[in-house]
Amino acid sequence: MNDTRAPAMPSGGGTTSVAEAASGEPRPRGFAHVESWIFDLDNTLYPAGSPLWPQIDQRITAFVAGLFGIDGMSARALQKYYYQRYGTTLRGLMIEHDLDPAIFLDFAHDIDRSTLAADEALAIAIAALPGRRFVLTSGSHGHAMKTTAHLKIDHLFDGVFDIAAGDFIPKPDERTYLRFLGQFSIEPAKAAMFEDIPRNLEVPHRLGMTTVLVAPRAEHETREAWEGEGGSARFIDHRTDDLAGFLTQIK
Repeated sequence: MNDTRAPAMPSGGGTTSVAEAASGEPRPRGFAHVESWIFDLDNTLYPAGSPLWPQIDQRITAFVAGLFGIDGMSARALQKYYYQRYGTTLRGLMIEHDLDPAIFLDFAHDIDRSTLAADEALAIAIAALPGRRFVLTSGSHGHAMKTTAHLKIDHLFDGVFDIAAGDFIPKPDERTYLRFLGQFSIEPAKAAMFEDIPRNLEVPHRLGMTTVLVAPRAEHETREAWEGEGGSARFIDHRTDDLAGFLTQIK
């Protein structure tokens, strides 16, 4: 592999590197040194246009409505308040209402994955990566295993680090990344992180990782408008809307 920007897709393709750095600024980090490949789960290992995340989002709203006996509109407002303040709705409910996280996670991830087809191109691309591969998610271990199983890529990972493993502290809190790195003895300077939310790449980049933003295609909106902020920040080395295609181009 060459330690350069990932090559651009042919005209009309969906993979690009970060815009040319201004004079004197460092070039985006490459992949020649990478020994550990770290992937977010939702809207990263499967496309942002998939119906999976909307189902989870709706079930979280339903959970909040049932927990407090309030209407859907009020529940959604409260859900998003907790999400923005605490990083996840779950953490807000745990801190402010001492909620049992297992109850929440079981409910939120009880979704229909039947529309999620096996992704042969992604499986081939991940299998070809040299070194170890991991899933780092703010969801549950069960959700990660069921979802990657539907994609037929579950056997390709050396480990899954879920929200419970991070003591229910979600990304982008630095403590979660450090706990993850320690559990799997990963040297961040020899790792690459793939994420769909820009702010979740700031700490990995500061720790030394090569960072890749897996952005939604133009026709798909981000989960929340504010989550897309920072998409052109310096801590993002590369960006793509085609994960399998991007991985295939790494040399």
